[in-house]
Amino acid sequence: MKNTKIIAMLVATGLLAGGAYALYQLGIRQGTQAAASQNPLVKADKKVLYWQDPMVPTQKFDKPGKSPFMDMPLVPVYADAVDEGSVAVSPRIQQNLGMRTAEVVRGSLGGTLSAVGNVAYNEREMVFVQARNNGYLEKLFVRTPLDTVRKGQALAELYMPEWVAAQEEFLTVKRLQSGGIDGLLDGAKQRMRLVGMTDEQIRLVESSGKVHPRLTVVAPVAGVISELAVREGMAVATGTPMFRINGLETIWVNAEIPENQAEQVHVGNAVEASTASLPGVLFKGKIDAVLPQIDAGTRTLKARIELRNVNRQLLPGMFVKLNFNTFARQDMLLIPSEAVIQTGTRTLVMLDKGNGRFTPAEIETGMESKGRTEVTKGLDVGQKVVVSGQFLIDSEASLKGTSARLGNDTQDVSGKPAAQPVKSMPVLHYASGIVEKIAQDEITISHDAIASLHWDAMTMNFKLPPAGLPQSIRVGSSVHFEIQQTRGGAFQITEIVPAENAAGGKR
Repeated sequence: MKNTKIIAMLVATGLLAGGAYALYQLGIRQGTQAAASQNPLVKADKKVLYWQDPMVPTQKFDKPGKSPFMDMPLVPVYADAVDEGSVAVSPRIQQNLGMRTAEVVRGSLGGTLSAVGNVAYNEREMVFVQARNNGYLEKLFVRTPLDTVRKGQALAELYMPEWVAAQEEFLTVKRLQSGGIDGLLDGAKQRMRLVGMTDEQIRLVESSGKVHPRLTVVAPVAGVISELAVREGMAVATGTPMFRINGLETIWVNAEIPENQAEQVHVGNAVEASTASLPGVLFKGKIDAVLPQIDAGTRTLKARIELRNVNRQLLPGMFVKLNFNTFARQDMLLIPSEAVIQTGTRTLVMLDKGNGRFTPAEIETGMESKGRTEVTKGLDVGQKVVVSGQFLIDSEASLKGTSARLGNDTQDVSGKPAAQPVKSMPVLHYASGIVEKIAQDEITISHDAIASLHWDAMTMNFKLPPAGLPQSIRVGSSVHFEIQQTRGGAFQITEIVPAENAAGGKR
């Protein structure tokens, strides 16, 4: 009986404590709501999501009060003014910056790919002329590199002592053959071949019946002497390279293909080439090879094109423009290439959500051609992406800490500032206004409202940009400018231009 009374007393005490805590929490909420309702910054007909310091908008607070960063009260942020992950740009700013959008569409990509390249010798037509035995170069008919030669043209006259001995032996055997010695003539011919004489040179000795101590070396193909390694009077040994001849009937063009377009290039693709040195002349060929290596410096793939060199008009070293006929792929999601933002680790676009609101979206891209890029992931048909002016939206998205830019680095609502503020790229804010005063190190501007800072229109001083003011800006000028907060808390102008320039007027 006694234990039952004790248990009943403990239960009653717990209920009273729970009720008191609930009443305490209710009082706290009512007190906060009352404080908020008495705050002149709060609009009675709107719901406050959180409070913030306009100078440090990434910091959120769940109560009104004084900012721990600046000597100013915290500002309420309303539910209808917040669209997480998006930023707002007024129609006026959009017009001043010339912002344009384009729809995501389905279509085909391919047809023609443009690239550049350099003309080079076709190494398959390269021929080396070497000394076939020890001897002396007594006469040189081609004296300078890059001389053109015809097939069969004399290049040099050589004296080869071993050739003389082999010829004399052959002629002696030929005379003795009539005396009944058979089978020796073929052996004598074979010896002449072993010392390096050609069949044509052997026939010359056989038909003339006399020794030719000096024999002429001729060009085996037509082309240009790309290497000349001998001079008159030189002694040459067996295997000494004397001439290198490159043919010019066909040439190679080594094309530089951007890495992101390499998928479109295949062996056998038709190619048209043109050069500024031959206006109106078009050369046609095909891709002969795609080299399996990416240049680490230029991030390009090298494709080798073989072209017929009509009248030898294309010369090694020439710069040519190339058009490749590539296979057209169907049913692809396409956007303008200029809408793509490369951050280094991600590929983004800015989506137009309507009513002046924009949000970043991460995408994956594929082929690119004719100013359009394939989107393999992240977009749907009919969505609109920003084509120009992304720098403004991207900066404001960084400021707000959207998921596409900063991941989950946004802070929870709390009554205390975080020990570590959110780290991000330096934030730029954009505005328009009229110059009221210009001093030595600062400028006074009456500016419009700055949405990214939650500032109303006002007149205030800014530090001048490091490079100084453009000469065309004077007191009374209408300007567009961008500002950035310094470590000391002040705002400095990073760039300022006359309004007519930013809007696309005369410069």
